[in-house]
Amino acid sequence: MKSYIIRLKNDEISKKSANWCWQTASANLEPKYFDAVTPSEVPDLMKGFGIEWTYPWTGEVADFKSGLTLKAYQTADPSKRMACFLSHYILWERTIKLNEPILILEHDAMFISKKPIPFDEILKSPYDIIGINEPFRATRLSQVFHEKVQNDGFPNHDVVRAPLIDDVKVPQGIAGNSAYIIKPKGAEKIISLVKEYGAWPNDAIMCRQLIFGLGVTKTYYTKTQNMKSTTTL
Repeated sequence: MKSYIIRLKNDEISKKSANWCWQTASANLEPKYFDAVTPSEVPDLMKGFGIEWTYPWTGEVADFKSGLTLKAYQTADPSKRMACFLSHYILWERTIKLNEPILILEHDAMFISKKPIPFDEILKSPYDIIGINEPFRATRLSQVFHEKVQNDGFPNHDVVRAPLIDDVKVPQGIAGNSAYIIKPKGAEKIISLVKEYGAWPNDAIMCRQLIFGLGVTKTYYTKTQNMKSTTTL
């Protein structure tokens, strides 16, 4: 499976973390680096894609169109968060162009084991976007997330629907959005959501309330490295 590690090409910490992600990769992967969108590229790319950022930068908003409550993320530089979104967006489009699933990794992901990931089995699941990241340090209410996934009612299935861990009006989905498999159908769905609702942070627009085909693996194949966020600072 083609896999891409998103890195900030002019940031030494990001490059070092991305390199560790590459070094720890499972035996059946040969990831490629993908240079992240930079803040200076954001205006032209947003215009070129014909999309608008609609997620609030401050406070909390009841979004009547989606029925969700949108709460602002801690963000010192909005252009950095928009650049992060666009990096994923470009890879979603690549998935469609290739017409095959890909694995998207952020620079702070690392693999838990060199053991080959059973992609063939994972892809047999009905889910179009599948998170493979363990929740600890990757998402809020991580213990609740873990327990819901492990206690899912389908014990013979490694891939289950992304759990509901918070109020149903709060966008929620996979753990951290730093490691996930996306099929062309999933990419088409999420791009259509962006066209309909506007651009949001990746883990907000990629939520179980808007994407029924959002799954997670019970076996965790990646985890997050212990590093500072490049979007909140």
